[in-house]
Amino acid sequence: MVGPARARPRLIVTADDFGLHGRVNAAVEEAHRHGVLTAASLMVGEPAARDAVERARRLPTLRVGLHLVLADGAAVLPREAIPALVDARGRFGDDMVRDGFRFFFLPHVRAQLAKEIRAQFDAFAATGLPLDHVNTHKHFHLHPTVLGLILEIGRDYGLRAMRLPCEASAPAWLRPWIGLVRARLRRAGVAHNDYVVGIEHTGAMDESVLLDALARLPSGVGEIYCHPAMAGAPGEGPLTPAMHAYRHADELAALLSPRVRAAMEAAGAVRGGFADVFGAAALPS
Repeated sequence: MVGPARARPRLIVTADDFGLHGRVNAAVEEAHRHGVLTAASLMVGEPAARDAVERARRLPTLRVGLHLVLADGAAVLPREAIPALVDARGRFGDDMVRDGFRFFFLPHVRAQLAKEIRAQFDAFAATGLPLDHVNTHKHFHLHPTVLGLILEIGRDYGLRAMRLPCEASAPAWLRPWIGLVRARLRRAGVAHNDYVVGIEHTGAMDESVLLDALARLPSGVGEIYCHPAMAGAPGEGPLTPAMHAYRHADELAALLSPRVRAAMEAAGAVRGGFADVFGAAALPS
């Protein structure tokens, strides 16, 4: 007997940190026009956000979501409004364990966190771009307080889809926690991917990594995310100190690779943003 036909895989290819730098924005545009990139996640408070929005308006098939920054990046609100969250330059720190405890246990910190999350949603809404999805810098929405605030506030802005940071290589201790996040998203009626590719090889999503992932695509909705950027001038430093080892140009080359495009076509994957792979009518309203 012939078994049931295997459903076509559905695949979202996302660039994070859209708006961080002009080199990132240029790479996103190039990878969408001439490569396999289908989506980008916008950092609304970073210096090149306006340039990113202008590029996105020229790319109507690029699906853009909100990349909420609550660690290691710039806040949208002034420091006077959220003094418990940011330093004198208006930037979040990178001690996510400490901040996670503060978010959970300190009501005044939690109240300021809610204000900043709403401000970032406001800033995205002001762009006029359709909100394809929401995720967070460094996957901070795995924190229960952060996730709860996003789900609560996001309802006011048409939140319909989020990234679930669920990779096959995730350690065993993390899997039950990811299961709880999945359950909360489902209860909230928020669509999500079934699996993600990009955590284990963050900053090194080159052609070989993409080809390997595409050769082993499971069924369901997958998201491959990466951090492409144009090469900098000789002697130019990293985009951020935390990205000192990132191979941005290699990631861009992978997104432009004819071999990667051919592998995606051979896999028969339905590609696009969250609205495309789920179908706009099928997304929660």
